[in-house]
Amino acid sequence: MTLWQPDPALLRRPAYQSLADQFARAIHDGRLANGARLPTHRRLADDLKLSVQTVSRAYEELIRRGLISGEIGRGSFVQTQRREPEPPYLPERLGEVIDLSILKPVCEPMHLERLKQALGWLAENLPSSSALSFRPNMVFPRHRAVAVEWLKLCGLDVSAQNVSLTNGATAGMTVALMSVAPPGSTVATEAIGHHTLVPLARYLGFNLEGLPIDGNGLIPEALDEACRLTDIRAVFVQPSVINPTATLMDARRREEIAAVARKHDIAIIENDVLGPLVEDRPPPVAAFAPERTLYVTSFTKITVPGLRIGYLAAPDRYVAAVANRHLVSNWMATPLVAEIATKWVTDGTAMELVRWQRAALRRRQDIAAEVLAGVDYCARRDGLHIWLQLPADRAEESFVAQARLQGVAIAPGMSFRISDAPWHPAVRISLGSTTEGELRDGLGVVTKLLLGDPEHLLLAI
Repeated sequence: MTLWQPDPALLRRPAYQSLADQFARAIHDGRLANGARLPTHRRLADDLKLSVQTVSRAYEELIRRGLISGEIGRGSFVQTQRREPEPPYLPERLGEVIDLSILKPVCEPMHLERLKQALGWLAENLPSSSALSFRPNMVFPRHRAVAVEWLKLCGLDVSAQNVSLTNGATAGMTVALMSVAPPGSTVATEAIGHHTLVPLARYLGFNLEGLPIDGNGLIPEALDEACRLTDIRAVFVQPSVINPTATLMDARRREEIAAVARKHDIAIIENDVLGPLVEDRPPPVAAFAPERTLYVTSFTKITVPGLRIGYLAAPDRYVAAVANRHLVSNWMATPLVAEIATKWVTDGTAMELVRWQRAALRRRQDIAAEVLAGVDYCARRDGLHIWLQLPADRAEESFVAQARLQGVAIAPGMSFRISDAPWHPAVRISLGSTTEGELRDGLGVVTKLLLGDPEHLLLAI
């Protein structure tokens, strides 16, 4: 088999960056397999009419990205397997960077003050069971009853005995997956989906199959075909704007997904962390298939990040499995945080913060529409982010790196890629992670990068 070679006609200045981008695309697309040996620096320089120094810098850049390894005396090799995935966001906020990479709600001093007040109230009203008990059934019956009322605001009618409190949506979806997808089984999901699913599948030992999507979300026919050809045990969906592409699946599509799942008797895991934040949305998929859907929602992205509590509603057939998996992985949700969530749901604070968040996000969506005028992107008025597809000739990693060099962090679309289908470069941009002024400035940098000449931008740095 002939080893893939970079195309000298596609090289742009700076040449080392352009060369590294070509290798990166070939590795991501599978044209360069894991373990493939790359040409020596001298040979590739001669073939492409470049200096050895330029090729060396390109290889160093690929090593920095974790795509190849250099072994003294042996050469350079593609190294893509068993690498721990990098998060799409900056692990730490450093320096003066405008961080549009991490998905979080808009937060102002008011949010901190509300949480401080809640902690003061908790100090005076903490039940002994929440402080002293190890038994979930001694702590959570009252909280489950309140959860039922919140889930009604999410469009779901369930019994308290079917609700588990979790330490946020990540814990909820992990427990749900453990409950329906034993090691060796296969879970279907959107081709562009939750960035933790790929490593989670590896850790829990199930297989993940990314299926085609369109502007309305997961395509039912693709799910039906996958169920006929593969032993699919469950499908994981994010139908309400929180998905990377900011899609809001309509009611008919939700009903069709439910029908396919019922036809093949598979479970549905629905991640709906925005809950009532998205106005005028259809009922959850769980409302169309309550007998097989494990529904996950939480408060962290719609009230305040520190309120790390969520609800997992499961049908009768999975209640015991959920309880057992939750015990071995988390034991139980943090009772002190559950007390605050229950108080806020009961006294109306939670919904008040949701309405505040909705108004704040709409202002920021207006800023995005203004600054990105003339740029085609996907968004929803009540969403925390936008999905921006890049021109086909723009390398995603290079675009993200250029933005970062100009002080703006954005999330690479590849972080959300689950299918091996051909990839169109894209980025996700968070709207709630910083101030309105910084958001405007950061989006301005992105716009200039999109509409300007990236070669000139790089040479000016």
